[in-house]
Amino acid sequence: MDNPLVQPDPGLFIWTILTFLILLGALAKFAWGPLLRALDERQETIRKSLDDAEQANKELQRLQQESAQIIAEARSDAQAIVAKSRAEAETVREDLKRKAKEEADALVRGAERQIQLETARAVQQIRHEVVDLSLSVASKLIKKNLTQEDNDALIQDSLSQIETSKH
Repeated sequence: MDNPLVQPDPGLFIWTILTFLILLGALAKFAWGPLLRALDERQETIRKSLDDAEQANKELQRLQQESAQIIAEARSDAQAIVAKSRAEAETVREDLKRKAKEEADALVRGAERQIQLETARAVQQIRHEVVDLSLSVASKLIKKNLTQEDNDALIQDSLSQIETSKH
């Protein structure tokens, strides 16, 4: 056991402990303090980032709810506009139908009046022709004393004149 490293030496033991304590104090002051502060700052940064992410998530959910509500309102407004447009179109269609019916009725009434006027005019013209023919037949009868055959011939002649005047 002649090896000095294996033999206990109280002076070396004290110097080793003293060196260890000085090194421990220097490490505590210069290394562990800044290291622990850096770890605390990092932990605080991570905690702040998590809080910010949670706030952002809450804000995102709120915005999604607002956008869903805005979309629902827009759909409701669009449906109301479509319903209003349909109602207005139906009103316009009914007005057009009513106006077209009124115009058609007015045209029919005008045509009926025109037909009545033309009919009255035709009847008047026929009366004048009958009067003229009657006068013509009467004057011929007066001029001649007719026999039955003359009478028949006169009637046939008058009828043929009526036929030719119609064409």
